[in-house]
Amino acid sequence: MKSVFGPVSSWRFGRSLGVDPLCQNICSFDCVYCQIGPTLNKTIQKGTFIDIDRIREDLKRFLPEINSDVVTISGYGEPTLAKNLDEIIEAIRELTDLPLAILTNSSTLSLGKMRRTLMDLDVIVTKLDAHDDSLFKEINRPIRGLHVGDIIKGIKKFRNSFEGRLELQTMFIEKNKDYADELAKIAMEIQPDKVYINTPLRHSLETPLSEDQIYEIEGYFEGLDTFSVYKSKKYELYKEELKRRSIQR
Repeated sequence: MKSVFGPVSSWRFGRSLGVDPLCQNICSFDCVYCQIGPTLNKTIQKGTFIDIDRIREDLKRFLPEINSDVVTISGYGEPTLAKNLDEIIEAIRELTDLPLAILTNSSTLSLGKMRRTLMDLDVIVTKLDAHDDSLFKEINRPIRGLHVGDIIKGIKKFRNSFEGRLELQTMFIEKNKDYADELAKIAMEIQPDKVYINTPLRHSLETPLSEDQIYEIEGYFEGLDTFSVYKSKKYELYKEELKRRSIQR
């Protein structure tokens, strides 16, 4: 796998150059809707998965040739499990002035050291799909020992000290659609700069909610800056893909 990929069209950021600090499927969750597939290595233990010199060289190769709006640390798992994440962030900063973002499932934000590591980023996109441990275990299927209450506290602590943009995304499926009110109340307490209302449009074992269902859910988040997947270019591409499948049948 490549440690640097893209740029890809991101419904959140525009043209995004990706940096994958794992290059393998390692995550603290095994979400039922994951569009990558089942987590192959479910852990909360940090490790050095990609050498910093490889990432630096891959960036040097990509950056002069691409037109990108942002560099996003993401990939095939939970990027904050990379023990050398601080070095990766420093290397990216040395090589480009592009805004730097990360997509995280929020499972390590309860750790003060991790919050300090992420302070140098411009945008943090956190995740919250459940309001209690029962739903958390049903949807995100976390490694044993993780509790959603600790994750929520970690996001709130980070919000209070982070000077960049803190954004929140929630993947709505059949299992949590009736808890939109509870999730919206937590979001209101966090006060993120933006809330992404998502549902799995790409390949997933979970069926996406309809536009009407997502529109209704978005209403619970009134007072916050929200953006739903059905308003994105991603949805237009999804509709085109559905048309092609229909024609092929």
